[in-house]
Amino acid sequence: MTALDKDAILNALADTLEGRKGADPKASYVAMLYDKGLDSILKKIGEEATETVIAGKGGDRGQIVYEMADLWFHCMILLAHSGLHPDDVLAELQRRIGVSGHEEKASRQDK
Repeated sequence: MTALDKDAILNALADTLEGRKGADPKASYVAMLYDKGLDSILKKIGEEATETVIAGKGGDRGQIVYEMADLWFHCMILLAHSGLHPDDVLAELQRRIGVSGHEEKASRQDK
């Protein structure tokens, strides 16, 4: 396997996750999560978030990266399940560049 350009990694993963929507749940972990439905996807995100917090408290940089990768992976499954793409999140993050966190939060309260 060749190394992907960093910009291509999210797109390649998003394409793979999208392709798993029609896969056999017995042959694909991601297809199994899609088959089990939203509650199972959300449960996995909660588990991975907790493991990420524990890794952060432990301070082991390698473990933080490993757990964060698991969390991002499962969040990307939620995006695909919801008909969204990582580009949607990146666009929102780009919109927030240069905006005070306090201002950004206040703007959401107005919606």
